[in-house]
Amino acid sequence: MNFIATILFTMLVLIFPPGARAVEKAPEAQPGVDSLVEMALERNPDLKAAEARWKMFERKVVPAGTLDDPMLSFSMTNYPVDTLEAGETPMTGNDVKLSQKFPSPGKLGTREEMAEQQALWYKGAYEDARLQLRRKVKDAWYKLFFQDRAIGILRKNIEILDDFIHLTETRYEVGKGLQQDVLKAQVERSKLMDRLFTLQQRRESFQADLNTLLARPSTTLISTPDELTMTRVDMDLAELQKGSESHRPLYASYTSLVDRFKAQRKLAKLDYWPDFNLWAGYRFREETPGDPVDGTDFVSGGVAINLPIWRKKRAEAVAEAESGTRMALRQFDDFRDKVFYEIHDAYAQMEKDRDLVALYKTGIVPQANQTFQSSMAAYRVGEVDFLSLLDSLLKLYDYETDYYRVLTDHERDVARLEAASGIAFGEAGSGKATE
Repeated sequence: MNFIATILFTMLVLIFPPGARAVEKAPEAQPGVDSLVEMALERNPDLKAAEARWKMFERKVVPAGTLDDPMLSFSMTNYPVDTLEAGETPMTGNDVKLSQKFPSPGKLGTREEMAEQQALWYKGAYEDARLQLRRKVKDAWYKLFFQDRAIGILRKNIEILDDFIHLTETRYEVGKGLQQDVLKAQVERSKLMDRLFTLQQRRESFQADLNTLLARPSTTLISTPDELTMTRVDMDLAELQKGSESHRPLYASYTSLVDRFKAQRKLAKLDYWPDFNLWAGYRFREETPGDPVDGTDFVSGGVAINLPIWRKKRAEAVAEAESGTRMALRQFDDFRDKVFYEIHDAYAQMEKDRDLVALYKTGIVPQANQTFQSSMAAYRVGEVDFLSLLDSLLKLYDYETDYYRVLTDHERDVARLEAASGIAFGEAGSGKATE
């Protein structure tokens, strides 16, 4: 009977080789992560709002550089209060007046420059939001990929445990095994079921999160491929940090913020000079008895200026703009430092995970598989107990799960690196600016 049980166990291992348990095949083909990224860029409502905000401020540029509307007025002048008749006095008439306000030279162009710099800030914010949305979609997709692989590995493990339980029960019934082997296998199966429920719940959450980014129902099914190709990044840390200054859109936004406050200071200094209001008028006169000029019409014209005498108010406006410039410069420096740190941290994490992927793929997983095979051979001849065999099997599957964890962590690190630097990476490892 012991010989028959050993034969059944050997057939079981041949049917379910350990190396084949790491991947669960996706039920159907689905768009890849790049297609999902493009879908999110087209449909994500938060990104659409950022684009609309940029366009809204872009529409403020032309009005800021345009003169105020001219004023056209009509007035009835010098009518007698007792009769209100037009032909009684020589000075009675109807006036038409046209006026136009002209800012001091340079003000109009400076206001337009301020509006343009403000629009550029929101343009950079929109383009940076595209980068961050790419990262969020990739991060959610890679999390989903790992959950699928972990669930697949766990289900295969439970299947093997079910066969182990049946085998240990059979051996116990014929007096060749121990009851504790049966109980241990059953406990391990319950623990794996608990882990499976947790993984399935997390998968639902990650799928809902990804569907939210794609602006579609949260229950829309998303499947992932069987395997994942690790992205190569051949640029070094210094190149990425330097490249971010030209590829990360928020750098241009902070530059435009600095330029906006500089333009505000220029406008505040121009406010020391008066604005001009030019006007021209025409009076239509009625003929009156005894009028020596027979109701001749009059024309008039003139210019008005404001008197910028409140110097302290204007000095404070200049000081405000100078403080704003210093603030923007410090914010720019702080942003650059944070970007450099984010790139450094993501790069270090990526290198660690890259080395771990190689370690698990070429070292830990094959060694764990060899340990299991050795334990299985020893168990057949009675040199290793069942608990040792079970432990070697569980460790093998834990290491296979860890392999996919570090693989997906590596890809998530690359996504962070792309978002922080503004540089995209392909399988060839050549960096290019993201669109």
